[in-house]
Amino acid sequence: MDNPQETSLENSNTEVKAEGRGRASTRIRTRSEATSGEASSGGGTEGRRPREGRGRERSRDREPVEKEFVEKLVKLNRTAKVVKGGRRFSFSALTVIGDRKGNVGYGFGKANDVSEAIRKSIEKAKRNMISLPIKNGTIPHEIQGMFKSSRVLLKPACSGTGIIAGGPVRAIMEAGGVTDILSKSLGASSQYNVVKATFDGISRMLDARQIAKNRGKSLKELWG
Repeated sequence: MDNPQETSLENSNTEVKAEGRGRASTRIRTRSEATSGEASSGGGTEGRRPREGRGRERSRDREPVEKEFVEKLVKLNRTAKVVKGGRRFSFSALTVIGDRKGNVGYGFGKANDVSEAIRKSIEKAKRNMISLPIKNGTIPHEIQGMFKSSRVLLKPACSGTGIIAGGPVRAIMEAGGVTDILSKSLGASSQYNVVKATFDGISRMLDARQIAKNRGKSLKELWG
């Protein structure tokens, strides 16, 4: 006769195997259903719309904006102050701006940050702009500007000469729109003083129209 304990063990093993098979089939069904659901709902890569060209279209729509003024950084200086906690740095910037149409200006700004110092100098330069008379790409006549111990000689040049000038004077002439000029620094070489001397000469330049207006004559009468 069969042992009742062995019969009960065989029945329990059969139930466990059947239960395991049921779970495995359930898992397989669940995965297949999930895959079919993603395919039908467009959740896979096939259902997504391509995003190619969106960034390119936006970049094409934006047109480059030209700046109103040309900004030239002539000098950037850093100073340090020794305090109890260490050193405190501050920056000073000398900037020249112009519209390349005969209007130039300069500014000097100080701040604890480089960008802030440059921004202050540009704002001051915009408030202190003067007109630079230009005739055929050069200045109308020879002149010498002075400021303290700095002297700058400016001379007109024929077409094709270019800007024969040092750093500060070159920046001013390029910003103002001059293409041909001769210049020479005759005194102290401090960049701030050279800029001031150059603007002194520019402010005393005379234009033919201005002279004719002061004399009460037309340009034809002035030139005979």
